[in-house]
Amino acid sequence: MTRPAAPALPVASVLEDLAAALRGHRRVVLVAPPGSGKTTLVPPFLLASGLCPSGEIVVLQPRRVAARTVARRIAAGLGERVGERVGYQVRFDTVASHKTRIRVVTEGILTAWLQRDPELRGVAAVVLDELHERSLHADLALALVREVQEALREDLLLVVMSATLDAAPVAAYLGGCPVVSSDGRLHPVAVSHLPRAAEGPVAEVVAAGVLAMVDGAPGGDVLVFLPGVREIEAARGRLTAPLASRGWDTAVLHGRLDPAAQDAALDPGPRPRAILATNLAETSLTIAGVAAVVDSGLAKVMRFEAGLGSGRLTTERISRASADQRAGRAGRLGPGRALRLWTVHDERTMAAFDDPEIRRVDLTGLVLELRAWGVADPAAFPFFEAPEPERLAAAEATLKALGAIDPVTGGLSRLGLQLRRVPASPRVAAFLVAAAEAAIHDKRVG
Repeated sequence: MTRPAAPALPVASVLEDLAAALRGHRRVVLVAPPGSGKTTLVPPFLLASGLCPSGEIVVLQPRRVAARTVARRIAAGLGERVGERVGYQVRFDTVASHKTRIRVVTEGILTAWLQRDPELRGVAAVVLDELHERSLHADLALALVREVQEALREDLLLVVMSATLDAAPVAAYLGGCPVVSSDGRLHPVAVSHLPRAAEGPVAEVVAAGVLAMVDGAPGGDVLVFLPGVREIEAARGRLTAPLASRGWDTAVLHGRLDPAAQDAALDPGPRPRAILATNLAETSLTIAGVAAVVDSGLAKVMRFEAGLGSGRLTTERISRASADQRAGRAGRLGPGRALRLWTVHDERTMAAFDDPEIRRVDLTGLVLELRAWGVADPAAFPFFEAPEPERLAAAEATLKALGAIDPVTGGLSRLGLQLRRVPASPRVAAFLVAAAEAAIHDKRVG
């Protein structure tokens, strides 16, 4: 295959270093800033470089909208439509064919693939993109793929990528593999802060920041980060009329929208727009026309409440790494601007990185997957970052109480196997399975 010329994106300058690292070690960590081109250039480079002469290159993305969008961008770069050499697979939606060599998938899809076929037959490389988000599934995928490489597939390539990841611990976890860094951004982003701490509701502060950015002639659309849908709707209520009087439209982007509405928010409109989004837009997505970012500095974070037996969404301050990811959205298509709605002093007190999910969410689903993988003692599993033993023990006790673990074999019971197939937490899945079985019983009796 003739290798296509890589576009003039910063990461293109380190692709040969990436290839050399993979030839020598089969594993590599790539760190490159937002907008440097790693997501769209690395998978087709692996395809064209001769590193993957056969088999698929599986690219992990944290969200469905990102998986679909990334697949379209890679396919467009190859001059093709999605479903030819580049496809995607998310829950309830697969676009691929016998020609597909690059398959962009979401995290649950990769976990299920590994459980179904631990050898990953027909897969030449796994690319774990945006690992800095540190979801449970991403951490699990990292550990399982490492195990597959070591025990079953020495030929399998593994690429870990991120813009803000602390690379050294990951490289050490992967046996001291090489780290390849691309320092350049495609375009600079000028970051500004508030001179003093803002007062008032989030929507009010954000609306004022957006109007100030718009009045400053940003030269393109403005991407606005808010913590949740309620705050998005409140801000839209404050912005629609004043923006319309300036010749601007508003758009929204969040996880509750259907795929068509999400895709519409990613395409440019007839007039400049303020796009009000959650952290769905923080990574992997390039929204056409965005020249500026207004950042509330807040996000909804799931935290498990042991006393309630369920998770609770809380509004929390983002990390400095997350702020850098958000600002990077403004520098993808040209020089950009980012307004952070907090002070420089506040920024010094922000955490360097976000808490990984393994520290803060319910672990029953993770333990269920580990048991399905054949792990007898989850506390002894070689995690990249192990959770507290007492939290693993509590998750194990919950699964036993639900009847998901066979008391004799220690493996998954029939119910446990059923729970894995339900796209919900084991507690909720157990309720749904019981309700379905009760309905079937009532129907038979009736």
